[in-house]
Amino acid sequence: MNRTRALLGSSLALGTLASLPAPSVAQTLRAQGVLQEDAAEATASTTRSAFEQAFTSEEVVQADPRHFEAMDWTTAQAQDLLRVIRTIDAEGLVPADYLPDELAAALSANDAQQIDELASTAFAWLAEDLRDGRTPMANRRQWFVVDPDAERNPTSTVMANALETGDIAGALEALKPTHPDYAALRDKLAETPASATEQRRLIRANMDRWRWLARDLGGQYLITNVPEFQLRLTVNNEIIRTYRTVVGKPGRTATPQLAETVEGVVFNPTWTVPQSIVRGEGLGERVLNNPSWAARQGYRATRGANGYISVVQQPGPGNALGVMKLDMPNPHAIFFHDTPSRQMFNQDDRALSHGCIRTERALELAMTVAILGQGATRDEVVEISTSGEYTRVPVKKTMPAYITYFTMGVDIDGNLREFDDIYGRDEPVFASLDAPRVRDRARVSSEEVIRIVDDPRDTL
Repeated sequence: MNRTRALLGSSLALGTLASLPAPSVAQTLRAQGVLQEDAAEATASTTRSAFEQAFTSEEVVQADPRHFEAMDWTTAQAQDLLRVIRTIDAEGLVPADYLPDELAAALSANDAQQIDELASTAFAWLAEDLRDGRTPMANRRQWFVVDPDAERNPTSTVMANALETGDIAGALEALKPTHPDYAALRDKLAETPASATEQRRLIRANMDRWRWLARDLGGQYLITNVPEFQLRLTVNNEIIRTYRTVVGKPGRTATPQLAETVEGVVFNPTWTVPQSIVRGEGLGERVLNNPSWAARQGYRATRGANGYISVVQQPGPGNALGVMKLDMPNPHAIFFHDTPSRQMFNQDDRALSHGCIRTERALELAMTVAILGQGATRDEVVEISTSGEYTRVPVKKTMPAYITYFTMGVDIDGNLREFDDIYGRDEPVFASLDAPRVRDRARVSSEEVIRIVDDPRDTL
């Protein structure tokens, strides 16, 4: 008889597991000859184990790639899993989260049903944490990245393949981040003594942050680490170019963490001035009443019949967005752009903006993205950029852009080091590492989306 039972693995309660009778109800009935193979389906409702009664749900819910079914494990496969669990602290995870004592006891008792249930659950939890991260979404402050890895590698598929091939360790290994920075953190964790509690916690938190991202970031992409104040243009995980950045000030203008797509490059952009400046600072009336000053600043204003004033700053050397911006639509209105206030890049602490990210050598970046995306040739982008006219160059090959937050990582010189926690986002992650593993975790953030009303003007 097939012992497969439908479970929602993320809902397992350890207390119920610990209180299950041994042997189970079904096993007792089999031993007494009461439960016959040909009558099993007819009597299923009265012979389900306490485990099934507690955790099987009749409710039909939208498919969650983390859900799984308990599968049949051989003793050897369960022992392989137990060996992985006992050494998983090398990945910054906690072995006790994955039922090692319970699984060891089931193996010692040769309890086939509990081996299946415990091994399936432990594997699923471990797969979820290696693939998606252990930190609950509530502890990932201003983290709006949607990780596609669960859809790409659903838990049940990973488990079934592991059992079919017999390579339990290999199946779990294939879920770990592949970025070189993750490996550097793992090596550092191995070198750090257990007594260095705070240092180990910092390393583990930043290892987990890599799991929050897609395992495959793409062949070529932009990635910025906000506390480092650096942007990287990366091809096959090799840094091709780096650019200093200015990021959001702490508070409501702090730069959120995103994974977006660059769809085009805008050369010689205009800047539509927010109403908080047009009305709140009186810029609209000033532009209308002082046309010579407005012309020098590049501002044009229009007043509607209802009195509404709109102000747009035209392309030019004084434009607040500089000579370029990357077009990467998102609900936060965050993007990379130039600035005429390039002296900002000489400061050590560059958390100075209203949320958007200003980049040095921005024209070089814009031209590179346009050429790599085959939106234009080198000669064409030179002509466009020097024309002084607003021009949007769509790219044929879009480029992922990752806005991340690591307080320990490999810097642009290849050295693993710490970065200041400029937004105070470490403590919630630390708290989650010190707390019991959370099940039934949300997969998307419920935090407020703060649409940035950017003021790219020099405020120094």
